[in-house]
Parts: sequence; C-alpha cells; structure tokens
Amino acid sequence: MKKWFAAVLLAALVLTGCGPKQPEAHEAQLFAMDTLMSLRIWGDEVLVTQTEDTLRSLEALLSATSEDSDIARLNRDGTAELQPQTADLLQQALDCATRTGGAFDPTVYPLVCLWGFPSGKYHVPTEAELTGALAHTGPQHLQLNGAVAALDAGCSVDLGGIAKGYAAERCAHQLEETGAQAAMLSLGGNVQTVDSKPDGTAWQVGIADPNDPSSAIAVVRFTGSKALVTSGDYQRYFEQDGVRYHHILDPQTGRPVQNGLRSVTILADSGTLADGLSTALFVMGLERATEFWRASSDFEAVFITEDGMIYATEGAAPLLTDCTFTELKR
Repeated sequence: MKKWFAAVLLAALVLTGCGPKQPEAHEAQLFAMDTLMSLRIWGDEVLVTQTEDTLRSLEALLSATSEDSDIARLNRDGTAELQPQTADLLQQALDCATRTGGAFDPTVYPLVCLWGFPSGKYHVPTEAELTGALAHTGPQHLQLNGAVAALDAGCSVDLGGIAKGYAAERCAHQLEETGAQAAMLSLGGNVQTVDSKPDGTAWQVGIADPNDPSSAIAVVRFTGSKALVTSGDYQRYFEQDGVRYHHILDPQTGRPVQNGLRSVTILADSGTLADGLSTALFVMGLERATEFWRASSDFEAVFITEDGMIYATEGAAPLLTDCTFTELKR
C-alpha cells in the first residue's frame, strides 16, 4: 500500500538529468490497486494501453475489497477455484511466507481489518480483539491445491503486500514479449524497469525520506531490467491520542512493527520477490534481516532506521548515491 507521492517522486527523478535526446517515450498515469501508477514506455503507443489493461485485469482478480475478485470470493466462501494468475501469486505468497518464517503472511487480513486500514475507519484494538484475530491468521490456515484454494473458518487473505510487485513483473514480461524498447513502471513504491534506458544512462530511482516522503533521502542508479520496492512506516498510518500507528503489522503480535526501522528497499530481478521481501524484512528488523540477506543470493537491500542511518548490502552499495551510508558485508 504505497501512497501516490512515491510515484510522483520516482517519476520526477527518472525524468531529470542531461544527455543525448532520447527516442520518444509514451507516458500514462492511472489509479489502481489503491495507488497512483506511472508508466513510461519506449515503443509502440499501444503498449501503454495494453499495460493499463493488464493492471486493471489483475486488480479485478486480486483485490480483497472488490466483491467479484478471486480473493474476495475465497474470503467470503472459504473456498474458490482461482484464475491461473491468482493461483500463481497465491502460491508465491505462500512460498514467501515459508521462506521468511512467517514474517510475510498473506493471511493477516483479519488483523488489517481490525485496525481499520481497508475502510479508513481506524481503530486501536484491545488485547482481547487482537488475540481473537490472531487465532485466525497464519499460513497454515490456507490450503492451495492447483487452482483450488481453501481457508479455515474465520480466516481471510490479503495480497496487498505482494500484488503490485507481481503486477509490475507480469507487465514487464508482457512488454518484453511485445517488443518494447524499454520501460519504467512505477506502481506507488514499486518500480520495475524493462531493459536499459535508450540513451544509455542509468535508471534513477529515489528512496523516499521517511521524515519528508516528498523528497529522496538517497538515489539508486542501475541499468537493465530490475525491480526496486520500498516498504515504509510513513506510507499509510493514522494517529490516535498522540500515538502513530502504521499499516505494516507483525504477524506474531498483530500490532504495527516497532523495531527501529523506518523503511526497507529491496532490489531484485523479480518484482514479486522484491515486494514480498520488502514487507518481510521490515518485520524482521535490521539484525535478523541482515542475516537473512547473508543466507540469500537473489536480492539486495537498503535499510533506513529511526535515527536516520542508512545501511546498504554490499550489492546495493555501489548503486547508492546522494547519501552517506554503512555498507553491510557478507
């Protein structure tokens, strides 16, 4: 759930800089999956329309709040035969839950609703309410057999923590297959690139300053097809009685994560992986997340802490500019 300002910030960074005149890029903006999306595609103009159509169709399948979606039917009926894309993403979400030891959990929707984030009717739960909701969360409550999914009674699924990454990745593959020269898709805090910029310069993606999200605290510069996804406590929150409550919930406690992190940015080849891990590593906290990265080989990360410190894994460090940071080594 990344707010519109992230898309605006990222688009602004991409469009800055000098250099040779580029071939014409076609641009569009749309609001889908609860965020403002910006598309910039080099190639036939029809590719923009096709990408928009794909994003709309995936939203219709994956939204937990649209009553005709696959996910809404599963949550309502307890079982559903899913479209191939939904089943594919649900399996990847379960795989991410297993890999991260439950730090990413696609079944936290009862908790998300309890806090009022989908409706905007915010509520700080009592301990009894949290205990009741936690009894209906956990990947063990979700079964997937091919295209048929089933949920235990009282449980529900929300793919909001991974769906935009999946959508961006599918659109990128579609653009590659249909002849796009290059593209940058900015779906809120999710960025997906296709190939390198036609003028040969690097892609430039800003990481939002948690204290001033309309500006960048650092810039990541890279070439080629990559996904860069940020999860932060500033993206969606409410305040009550002087206390700030953000939307990234710890699946173990049911409460907003409080571990000293403000944001986690993941750089990976897969948008789906980057999206899921950005949430999971935020939940883990810096120390555990760093150990998780050291045991992995398919992503890099940038962490921003409450005291304004920036930590970059050794694969991300050479790409990070316009900031001071500490490099994390294997």
